[in-house]
Amino acid sequence: MKPEVTDAPDAKRYEARVDGKLAGVATYIRTPEVIAFLHTEVEPEYEGQGIGSAIARTALDEARSRGQRVLAACPFIAGWIAHHPDYQDLEYQPRSTVSD
Repeated sequence: MKPEVTDAPDAKRYEARVDGKLAGVATYIRTPEVIAFLHTEVEPEYEGQGIGSAIARTALDEARSRGQRVLAACPFIAGWIAHHPDYQDLEYQPRSTVSD
């Protein structure tokens, strides 16, 4: 069972489907420079089957190909990035401000 993960920009989310059935989603807000992941949810019958990881990998690979940084407000996406060092370079880093 390999999920098919697609971007659904009108719904502002990535969707994972298994045999055509919605198995999970990751909602986002996107600007040209940054994509902020807000929430990831996997349907109970698909938990523990790699659906969330498939969504994260696809979404982050697409962010990289678009040249976007990632703001992981979603704990699942943040944890996934923390466990996959090859994606940590995508994390959004706010500009530091210097005040005198």
